Amino acid sequence: MKLLDRVRRAVRARHMSPNTEEAYVGWVKRYVRFHGTRHPMELGVADITRFLTHLALEEHVSASTQNQAKSALLFLYREALARPLPDLDTIPKARSGKKLPVVLTRREVSIVLSNMNDTPWLVAVLLYGSGLRLMEALALRVKDVELERKELTVKEGKGRHDRISMVPQSAVPALEAQLARVRSLFEDELKNGGGYVSLPGALERKSPSDGRAYAWQYLFPASRSTQDPRNGRRTRHHLHPSAVQRAMKRAVAASGIAKRATCHTLRHSFATHLLEDGYDIRTVQELLGHTNVRTTMLYTHVLNRGGLGVQSPLDRITQRPHPDNLSPESPLAEPRPPRKPCP
Repeated sequence: MKLLDRVRRAVRARHMSPNTEEAYVGWVKRYVRFHGTRHPMELGVADITRFLTHLALEEHVSASTQNQAKSALLFLYREALARPLPDLDTIPKARSGKKLPVVLTRREVSIVLSNMNDTPWLVAVLLYGSGLRLMEALALRVKDVELERKELTVKEGKGRHDRISMVPQSAVPALEAQLARVRSLFEDELKNGGGYVSLPGALERKSPSDGRAYAWQYLFPASRSTQDPRNGRRTRHHLHPSAVQRAMKRAVAASGIAKRATCHTLRHSFATHLLEDGYDIRTVQELLGHTNVRTTMLYTHVLNRGGLGVQSPLDRITQRPHPDNLSPESPLAEPRPPRKPCP
């Protein structure tokens, strides 16, 4: 079996996400090319260390990127090649500092959403209104939307965990219209012999009729169907994430906001604004799908209350600093009245 096929097989056997699979395969490619296309079985710990050092010193990658490359190579040797190197654990891990997430104010969120339209707008509404990750929103099926109970069921989110999130009341009319469009598209495809959608796991073998069921259709279907390599059928997948990412980037630029805001920024803003409104941190943790509450506590450091919610002692001073103690160039200095000439 070819090297990359062995990596893909090992990833899928452990039910890891498709994004992890592509990332690990990409790092294995770069590792092999860096060493002149030599097979990893001919390489060792010193070669791994040299590659990781090259990433840090020559390509200036971040600590998280370097650690991802290390994880991919550890997986390659331990799982794909079944060759645990004795000194592999001695490879140092890159240290990364704590970074605060970018958060938009409520006014900024409103401006950004006003510069979006159509399906990307509705996806962005769920990212901010329900706290979903981008791929969690795009992977929603018709059966996962319960408008009467105002609930969204996120299936196999990050870490393969399911959870329940809320449907914003203000988004109900738009979601009803979206569901109507999906049903109309689905019925038109059925008439033409289509209507197929991919199913998770072994469900396609156990219940093949679900592949043409309305309940399993994606809430945000792609603009066109593609051929499934597994069975050769024309299948409609969900909307590609790049379509929403491009729309978000254009909206932020049109809004004139001087922040590096992405689709994930809307999820950060969702958590921060809930904490500002006084909701319990455990509730926010459940809505976000965090395994550890320490991850959710990160948002307590970016609440819109100044630095760590502390009031500056200057704001408690009842009188302004005396103007005689300030230079004319000081921003706190008040303009002095011109002196009258001596008689």
